[in-house]
Amino acid sequence: MSRIFKPISDLRKEKRRARSLFRIKIAVSLLVCLILFYVLISYSGHWLVKDDSFEHVTWAVILDGQGGDLERSDFAADLVRNGKVDSILVLGRRVFRDKSNADFYAEDLENVAGMDPGILYVFRHDDPSTVEEAVSVVPWFKRKNVRDTVLLLTSAPATRRAAFLFNKLSGGSPVFITADLHSWRFNADGWIFEREARKSWLREWLAYLNAKWEMLGVDSLSATSRPVRSPEPWKTPEVSVPRVKVKTEKLMSIKETIALQDSAAKAEVAESQKEFPADRMDSSSKKQE
Repeated sequence: MSRIFKPISDLRKEKRRARSLFRIKIAVSLLVCLILFYVLISYSGHWLVKDDSFEHVTWAVILDGQGGDLERSDFAADLVRNGKVDSILVLGRRVFRDKSNADFYAEDLENVAGMDPGILYVFRHDDPSTVEEAVSVVPWFKRKNVRDTVLLLTSAPATRRAAFLFNKLSGGSPVFITADLHSWRFNADGWIFEREARKSWLREWLAYLNAKWEMLGVDSLSATSRPVRSPEPWKTPEVSVPRVKVKTEKLMSIKETIALQDSAAKAEVAESQKEFPADRMDSSSKKQE
């Protein structure tokens, strides 16, 4: 019988060995999943940020949507000071009746950053998205026959999407590149630990997938594919300061004030005496008697 059936001890050993092997497989699978998750998360943040190296470009385009620190304007101003950029095109949505974000950005570049107004151009628009900005700006670059590389300045997680949209619509002429601003708003290494960075990561991935879907079958734009609105050279607004005439009076001392009040009181008494003479008052009193 022992030749036909295995001993019970051997069966128990095989079951224990099978359970151990199953646990090892589960542990290895979890470890592999954790490694893949870490690699995916860390790489996905870096993949969104497209940082192109360059020596010199003629145009730098500041897309609308920068924060209150105006980090894109500061980055563009540093490039101009270092001789890497010749002209700056500032895009901005209309925020008031006759005011655009481009006006505020350009004014800050001139007054705070010290940029020459001659290198600043503003493009006021009502475009709600990056692709609409590209549709508005790309034909203008084509009409100017710009063959040099154009630098796009936008938020770090939106750089790859912006470069894809502009290059898709331009057809490679001109070529649009992007740069990482290295702003505190998005850190590609530790974005998962910051709430706002996680929101930016998720929003940009969804926006990038949507951009890929929208650009399916879309041809590049030409210089005459739509009416071209040209950016305007920046002009410093003239501020009229009203002239106010201030009437100055000499301050009087307390003694002078009391003397003035006394003289005024005496004048009132004298005036009342003129209106009602003493003899008239005496005659009226006699009649009453």
